[in-house]
Amino acid sequence: MSDQERWQAAERLALVLTEGGLQRMSARALAVFLFTDAETATMGDIADRLGVSAGSVSGAVKALLSVGLIERLPAPGSRREHYRLRDDAWATLFSTQNTVVNVMLQAAETGIAATASGDLAHARLTRMRDFYEFLLGELPGLLRRWEEKHAPR
Repeated sequence: MSDQERWQAAERLALVLTEGGLQRMSARALAVFLFTDAETATMGDIADRLGVSAGSVSGAVKALLSVGLIERLPAPGSRREHYRLRDDAWATLFSTQNTVVNVMLQAAETGIAATASGDLAHARLTRMRDFYEFLLGELPGLLRRWEEKHAPR
């Protein structure tokens, strides 16, 4: 596969991710992390690869950090932040390290506290909270089975 074909495939993946609900720039930045041969990337590297400004990449990198797909690495001697796709990115996406899941759970708790028991809003928010609590309770076993299945043999 040529370099051009490789990056066309990356852009196609980003399009699919965007159609699935991911913000466009986050999807494109994630595609860079997935398709690059480099160990790490800076915002400038991502911007260069995508042909956009480094500023437009900033929000995408923050979003990918917040859901645990990428991580910031120390880069002694470099004035730029370096990032890489986490080895456990997909498991982290569905773990308690995912700040979005915790934010949703806390939002439900805040809403429950602000509504009266018996209100329709209270019932909806309670169901939301219960779902996220259930999800967080089930994830450790699911992730353990994933790790067992994909552990080095």
